[in-house]
Amino acid sequence: MVNFFFPMKIKQNLAMSDTGFLFNPGNGDSFSVNPIGLEIIQLIKSGQDAAAIKGTLLEAYAIDSDTLEKDIYDFLNTLRRHKLVHEA
Repeated sequence: MVNFFFPMKIKQNLAMSDTGFLFNPGNGDSFSVNPIGLEIIQLIKSGQDAAAIKGTLLEAYAIDSDTLEKDIYDFLNTLRRHKLVHEA
């Protein structure tokens, strides 16, 4: 299932702080993400695809591949649901 929804881009006008606070000026919504969520967003912004993101996180954290894949999938669904990303 590694392909997820890519290619995907973070919305251009999305404001992000270093602490994981996100602000969508298009509709005024704000969100907080944990450090791993922020890392995923930064990896998407840098142009990494799903396989590269999964590989990066597998190297950095002690988690099994299937659990990580599900967590990434769920997080990307949340980003899509809140319209913080768009298909590239």
